Amino acid sequence: MTGISRITFDPEVMGGKPCIRGLRITAGTVLGLLASGHSAQDILDMYPYLESGDIQAVLEYASC
Repeated sequence: MTGISRITFDPEVMGGKPCIRGLRITAGTVLGLLASGHSAQDILDMYPYLESGDIQAVLEYASC
C-alpha cells in the first residue's frame, strides 16, 4: 500500500474522517502535529503502529 491509497474513509471509523489505513488516527491529527513543529520521527515514536509512508500519504492527501 503506497501513497494516497493509505488514506481511508469509513463512516464507522472516526465518523468518516480521513484516516490512515483504517486506523483510528486521522490525517488531520498528523497534519496538526506536523504544523505544530513535530518531526515525522516524533510522530512515528508517538504512534508506533504508523509507518513513514503513512506520513507521506497524509502530506500527499493534504496537497490535493
